[in-house]
Formats: sequence, structure tokens, C-alpha cells
Amino acid sequence: MNIAVVGGGHRCRKLIEVIEKHTFYAINPKIVAVADEKPDAPGLLRAKEKGLFVTQDYSDFFDRDDIDLIVELMGNNRIYNDILHRKKESVRAIDHETALLFWEISRVSNMHEVTHQALQEEMAMSDMVMNELLEEDVLTIGSDYRIQDINTNLLNKLGLEAKEVIGRYCYEITHHQQVPCSGEDHPCPLVQTRQTRKPSKTTHVHLDKNKNEIYYLISCYPIFKDGEVTGAIELSRDITKDITLQKVMMQQEKLASVGRLSAGVAHEINNPLTTILTTAMLIQEDVEKDHPIYQDLELIANETLRCRKIVTSLLDFARQTNPERKYSNIKKILTESILLTKKQAAFSDVSVIHRFSDDIPDVYVDKGQLQQAFINLILNAAEATPAGGTIAISADFAASDKTVEISVSDTGEGISSDKTDKIFDPFFTTKEKGTGLGLAITHGIIERHGGTVNVRSRPGEGTTFTIRLPVNGGDSDAR
Repeated sequence: MNIAVVGGGHRCRKLIEVIEKHTFYAINPKIVAVADEKPDAPGLLRAKEKGLFVTQDYSDFFDRDDIDLIVELMGNNRIYNDILHRKKESVRAIDHETALLFWEISRVSNMHEVTHQALQEEMAMSDMVMNELLEEDVLTIGSDYRIQDINTNLLNKLGLEAKEVIGRYCYEITHHQQVPCSGEDHPCPLVQTRQTRKPSKTTHVHLDKNKNEIYYLISCYPIFKDGEVTGAIELSRDITKDITLQKVMMQQEKLASVGRLSAGVAHEINNPLTTILTTAMLIQEDVEKDHPIYQDLELIANETLRCRKIVTSLLDFARQTNPERKYSNIKKILTESILLTKKQAAFSDVSVIHRFSDDIPDVYVDKGQLQQAFINLILNAAEATPAGGTIAISADFAASDKTVEISVSDTGEGISSDKTDKIFDPFFTTKEKGTGLGLAITHGIIERHGGTVNVRSRPGEGTTFTIRLPVNGGDSDAR
């Protein structure tokens, strides 16, 4: 069976290498041609080394008589649809996200006499595709929701072995629940595929071995036997980074809009507040302390001061001052932040522990702004932690991507998932007297340093805020 590949990237190179590793007799899959617009694509270069036909235009495939199967590995639906429309009727085609390469090969091989050797080769090819070529997570599921097969990628993410998974229900393994997925948020792709007898797509949130949420785009393909759908193959692609990026972009746009509004409002309110405060204090000077109106004036002054504090926070949030950065010792900044916050009343019955790695290099930051961000997080942790609780602060260096990771954890009640999505929104607060600006300001500071700040929390399990900062502050010219 002669295969032409559209897309000469890393997957193409891996497919070539995978087929090279095995010897086939009945099926004999063989790459004969590769197309890619980039002349330096790794798969294209490998094909050229082997003396195969290479081209920058996949249209060259359609006039050839020696091609049985065209595999689209570009990840481009427009290209795949064009291939389907223009290929010869006798030529098969599969797209980049299909986990059914082994089924297509089986169909091709069924044109020949099926022998024990051929079946063994089909199984070998299936194993290669599932566990070596595909970067996605693959499940083969029966109509009873029981897992029939699973690839290595998914096993590694789950932290399980195949024998622990085969035969168990898919929803039990991927969602840790006792009933099949349902509803608008988590529709079951197997149910959709069985009902329509066609491929289906949906988005799910799964839990990895550490119970962290992973967003998946799931493509479900029906398996037929005697005209009936007996199960499906699910191909799941991790789109967590894409979802996170979308959230970050939405947050940036929201913060920018609210920042502009806050700046205008704060400036307009600040002047009348000053007038109110000054007038109240001047009247107080002419009134005896035991006079009934004196306490009313005291209340006016205190509430006006509280309003001014909110206005100051608004201006801090709206100002979005660019950091004045220089290389600083992150451990020293954290230590000073802890000392400053421990004087607050909220720390009277709360213990603070910290752990800083020895290998943390100096980081290109604005010390004042970063200290403000740390203090906000530590104070929040203190206010969320009941008497006898603990706040843990840690700092580590990741040499692989040259980032410093700072975590602030508490043993408080935690935050429900419907609130963690809003926690960095301006004016959103879970406190009775909070302004809802502290975390928004912190988010802005970290973002302007080229870093990220994330929250992980569950009710009853406390909360952890994690900051990741590039050592050079995201500035390629630093040092």
C-alpha cells in the first residue's frame, strides 16, 4: 500500500521512521511521496534523504497512479476537503485528527486474502499509530461505555497502566464519576455518535493524575459491525493552553476597559471627597467632643477616608505604571514582604512557613511593584485562614524555561469553581469589606512583568496562588 503524505512536519518524519522499524509482507505500507510548502520541513527532508518523491504542491499527487492512500497531516480542514474533492475515486484519504488510520489500513488489506500474518500486521500497525505516531489521547470504547483500548499518551496523563483501565467505564476513568456524561456542559460523544451514526465533536473537562483540570476537544468516530454501531474511537486533543490564552486575552481586554473607566471615575470623585473630609474636620474643630453632632462628624470623616482608600486603589489599578526594573533578589523581596504583612492583626493566630530554593537567580523586576503583589496575596491568605491555620510560601527556579515560580498557599475554606474564574475581575470580592481590586492589581503587575498568576482552589482544601516570572522579565534585551 503506497502512502502519500501532505504535511512534512514532525509527524510525517515520525510516520516514516515508524514504518521503517517494521517488516510487512501482506500489507506492506510504504511512504512514496511527501508534500510541504516549507522546503526545510523535517519530514520532507527525511523523505528526500530516502530518495522519495517530494514536492511543495500536493496537487502533484492527483495524477499519479501509484498512490493508494493520502494522509493529511497539516491540521487544515480546508486542505483535507480539497484532497477529498480532487483525489481519484480509488484512492483513500484520511485527515490529521483521525485515529482511524489502522482501520483504513485494515480496509485496504481486506481487498487481499486475509491471513494470520496479515492480521498480525494490522495489529502491529494499529499499535504503532496509537502509541507512536498520534500525539492525541486515544480511547476505543464499546457501546456499553467500557474501554477496549487506550494509547500510551493518555495512560501517562492518567498515571495508570493499561490493565487498570481496560474493561472499566470511560466516565469512571476520565471523569471520576459513576454515571455517563450528560447535559449541555458535558454531552456524551458516544451517545451522539450512536444516535447519528456519524462522527461527532464536543469539549470536555477531564482530570489528570494530580486532579488538575484539562480541557479536551473530543472527536468521536463510530465503529460499525454488521451495519450497527458497536462502539467508537475517541480522539482527544488537549486544548488547555488555547482556553487559557483566550481567558488571558479576555481578562486583558476587560482590565484595560475597566482601568480607563476607573481612572476617570477616581479623578472625578477624589476632589469632592477632599472637600467633604476637610469640611467635616473644620466643623469638628468648632464643636465640643461631647456634643451629639461630633460623633456624626467623626463618622462622616471615617467613611470619607474609607472612600478615599477605595479611590486610591482605583488609581493604582488604573495607572498601570510600567515597571522600573532592575535585577533583584526575589528571596529578599519575599522575606521583606512577609515581615511587612506579619505585623497585621490577621496574622495573630496564623503561622507562616516559607521555603526558598538556593538556586534562584536574580530576576529583572520592579521591586516595589512586585512587593505590592506579594503583600496582596499574603494578606488575602491571612484573611482567608482561620485561627491555627498555616500559610506556606515557596519559591523555586525552573532552569528549563528560565522562570521563577512563587506559590502562596493557605489552609482556609477554599473557593468554589464558579468564583475562581472571576477572582481576578475588578470589584469581585468574597470579603465583606473588600474592594475587589487587590487581585486585579496583582494580576496587572505580574502581567506587566511578562509573567502569569493562577489560582487553584477547592472548597475545604484551601487556596494556592502561583506566580511564574521569567528571569529576564520577558525583556530579551535584559543583561
